[in-house]
Amino acid sequence: MFLSVLPHHKKNRTVKYDFIRSGRTVSKHFHRVLNAVLRLHPLLLAHPTPVPPHSNCPRWKWFEGCLDALDGTYIDVSVKAQDMARYRTRKGSIAVNVLGVCDRDMHFIYVLAGWEGSAADSRVLRDAITRATGLKIPRGNYYLVDSGYSNGEGFFSPYHGILYHLKEWESGNNTPQNHQEFFNMKHASARGETGWKTITPCMVHYRKKKHC
Repeated sequence: MFLSVLPHHKKNRTVKYDFIRSGRTVSKHFHRVLNAVLRLHPLLLAHPTPVPPHSNCPRWKWFEGCLDALDGTYIDVSVKAQDMARYRTRKGSIAVNVLGVCDRDMHFIYVLAGWEGSAADSRVLRDAITRATGLKIPRGNYYLVDSGYSNGEGFFSPYHGILYHLKEWESGNNTPQNHQEFFNMKHASARGETGWKTITPCMVHYRKKKHC
C-alpha cells in the first residue's frame, strides 16, 4: 500500500480497491510505514564532510571547508480552496516550498517540507536553522546558496547582479572578465553538480510542517 502511494501517486480510494481494504485501513498502514521510515533517518541521511584543504576536485577545490549546497524547490500539492492563497507560488502553482540539503555525492543531509508555496526561501531556511533538531552547521564550515539567500555565517552566496547561471557561460562567447565573474562561475559550477532538484517529488499530504 505504501509503495503504491509514494512512487506511483495513487489516491487512497484507488489503493483501497486494489487491496480490497477500507480507506481507513489504507491510511492507517500508510502512516505506520511512513513513521517507520522516518525513524530510519539517521541511517538514510548522509553526514556532511567538508571540502579538504588542497582538494584536487576541479569543481570544489575553490571552496575549502564547504559542506555542499542547499536550495528550495516547489512540490505541487492539493489543498482546500480556502488554503490556496497561502500555497500559491510566485509562478501561480499550488505547492509547498521544500528545503533540501545534499552532499557532493547527491545524498540528502537534511530535508524540511511543509512550508506554504508563498513562503520565501530565506524564511524556510531561517526555520530550519532555528529548530532544536534542525539544520546544524559546524563553525568554520558553510553551504553554497543561490542569490535568493543572504550571505551569512554558514552560507555563501554569489555576487548579485553579476553573470551567474551556467548556461550564460556555456555559450562559449563569455569568459570571466573580473574576479566577481570568475567566482560566480565557479560557484554555479559547484552548485550545479549537486543537481538535487532532479529528484521525483513524492505525493504527500501536508497537514503540518514536518522535518527529518
